[in-house]
Amino acid sequence: MTTLTQVPLASLLDRLFDEADATSPAAIPAVAELSSEERSRLMRSKTDYRAFYAHLKDLPLAVSRETGVLLYMLARGGRAQTIVEFGTSFGISTLHLAAALRDNGGGRLITTEFEPSKVKRARENLVAGGVADLVEIREGDALQTLAVDLPEHIDLLLLDGAKALYPEILHLLESRLRPGAYIVADNADYSPEYLAYVRAPANGYLSTPFGDDVELSMRSR
Repeated sequence: MTTLTQVPLASLLDRLFDEADATSPAAIPAVAELSSEERSRLMRSKTDYRAFYAHLKDLPLAVSRETGVLLYMLARGGRAQTIVEFGTSFGISTLHLAAALRDNGGGRLITTEFEPSKVKRARENLVAGGVADLVEIREGDALQTLAVDLPEHIDLLLLDGAKALYPEILHLLESRLRPGAYIVADNADYSPEYLAYVRAPANGYLSTPFGDDVELSMRSR
């Protein structure tokens, strides 16, 4: 048995995933009116992403159930003690990572979210899941909140915020990633610049697509 599969976290995650499955960006008029080309452009934009994600403030934008388990396994198997997450949303991925820290004997998870209403929901979910003591949520622009007061070494990095900012966030934290640290990038296809960087061996990573929506990378030096 693990924290992930026990009460209260297991039942909380079941409910949150069911709620996420029942929601869709297409239900939001401002989003439904966008063409697929315009939606893709906004997700790739380094300047217009805030307005786009503001329309999605009431949606969980959750990782898949499979990705959640992958996050737990990577953090648990790697005995992670320090984790950084870009993009908290309602905290579903955060719960998986915090569960791994709990089962590793403790640690620190820093996560960041610019939408205040999502910060509130995430904090409530972390309390309900019994892992709030392991998590620090930083509210605001990640390019600012992740620029200060970081652990000396980072064992795992999850990128699941505005896709266009993946390269900037990685470069911000890169010097802190220990050799062997994992980087999980959700929906990384929307950030070709990021993919080109981590897939170039000269930059010090091993990287491969994992499943339908994840790029899994490891710091090799």
